[in-house]
Amino acid sequence: MRRGCTIKKLLFIFALVISPALFAEEPEVVFHNFPWGTKLEDFTKKMGKPAHTEDIDGLKSLVYDKLTISGYQAFMVVYFSKNGLEGGTYYFNTFSLEELVKCYKEMQKELLDKYGPTVLCDRIIKEMRPYESAWNLKNGYVYLKVNTRVNDPVTLWYSSPSLTKKLFGS
Repeated sequence: MRRGCTIKKLLFIFALVISPALFAEEPEVVFHNFPWGTKLEDFTKKMGKPAHTEDIDGLKSLVYDKLTISGYQAFMVVYFSKNGLEGGTYYFNTFSLEELVKCYKEMQKELLDKYGPTVLCDRIIKEMRPYESAWNLKNGYVYLKVNTRVNDPVTLWYSSPSLTKKLFGS
């Protein structure tokens, strides 16, 4: 009889420990602390006048330069549709291969801490694309990459679910 009581206690404790992990909500995906759907006017009121604007494929793009993101100089491009904020990209200014790799790894660590494991975690993919990470979450897509062969900037792209669907389908 005592053994059955102990097993019940263990199962109860196990349920208490595991249940929060099963029902934990995904972290919210936002861009530059603005939620998806933020109106263009509200964004520019807070951020100021962009350095450049452009209309491409039904999206209005705003460029902001001379930003500091996680300690690195960057510029960002923000994408708006008629529904408001749809996505944005940070391009980090790095000046050497070492700084490029350091920036990527630091940004990746921040994103791993916030969003959990990347969807690009297969060993073969990691060997083919060592400097790419992606998170496909219910409320947004996050993609971090750098091409060390051509010294491109570290690029961190955020996309709303609607923009992700438009670009990639389903």
